[in-house]
Amino acid sequence: MVTEVTEGVKVTVFTEYQPDYSSPAQNHYVFTYHITIENNSEHTVKLLRRHWYIADAGYPVREVEGEGVVGKQPVLEPGDTHQYVSGCNLKSGIGKMHGTYLMERVVDGKNFQAAIPAFSMLAPYRSN
Repeated sequence: MVTEVTEGVKVTVFTEYQPDYSSPAQNHYVFTYHITIENNSEHTVKLLRRHWYIADAGYPVREVEGEGVVGKQPVLEPGDTHQYVSGCNLKSGIGKMHGTYLMERVVDGKNFQAAIPAFSMLAPYRSN
């Protein structure tokens, strides 16, 4: 589990390898990542966009950008938490992801980038 805090917004990530959905013989490895976003600031914030960098060992880095997270643009009051689960497919079984959320401070419309900490994805047998 990894955590990063930006302007009071705490992002925590936990990953899991999904063997039932993976096919190593076909270079297909599936991982889920569980994200918790906590608003520890004194302002209401809204998550507008996400921007991911996905490194897959031996392959070019991919970028994914879009509105919200899993179809939502959550608004977090001070003290609120938003959790979601999403997934990533890798070809190598070894990778990393990191990125940012574009957040808006609702009171004045100020935007800021909340860091998503870098996290590793490693198929269990690849660690030997």
